[in-house]
Amino acid sequence: MARYTESVCRICRREGAKLFFKGTRCYTKKCAFERRPSPPGQHGVRRRKVGEYGLQLREKQKVRKTYGVLERQFRNYFNDADSRPGVTGENLLRSLELRLDNVVYRMGFAPSRPSARQLVGHGHFTVNGRPTNIPSYQARPGDRIEVRESHRSREPFKVVRETLRSHQTPEWLRVDAATLGGQVADLPRRDQMPLDLNEQLVVEYYSR
Repeated sequence: MARYTESVCRICRREGAKLFFKGTRCYTKKCAFERRPSPPGQHGVRRRKVGEYGLQLREKQKVRKTYGVLERQFRNYFNDADSRPGVTGENLLRSLELRLDNVVYRMGFAPSRPSARQLVGHGHFTVNGRPTNIPSYQARPGDRIEVRESHRSREPFKVVRETLRSHQTPEWLRVDAATLGGQVADLPRRDQMPLDLNEQLVVEYYSR
């Protein structure tokens, strides 16, 4: 499987927005986007006129990279969202939000989505009591997600215990800090998903 190995801060600079790939560092003055918000490359500071297609492409890339999904997988998410009843763009974001790695991140068990993906891939979590190491697993309302009991004493989760009580959990999730577990209470509504993403531009991009 393809893997991005360059600096993730370049992605934020290219998309012109913080995507919070480095967790708490992104909130400090050390953040590369804060220090140099222009696009990467020697021509990054040059002003360019962006057309309609360019806006759609950049927004598609921004959404895709926010959730750490490759192009073919993202297209599959779109096709699935388009085939289901309801608003296609909202269906797309909902499917991305319900990825197991994103749910782990939103519950506060990881400082960033890439970190959550790694923790899930290393088998630290269970879904409804079963060990699951698939970051793209689609969580559903009622699913119980917990740190495996034998892994709760490990270093990453010692830090989580200290920060979890101050973490702002979305309304569609329930978190129990004492047991390092939580539950998907409901499907996320549009106002409970990232508001800085314009899913309509993504729909327009794929509807050309």
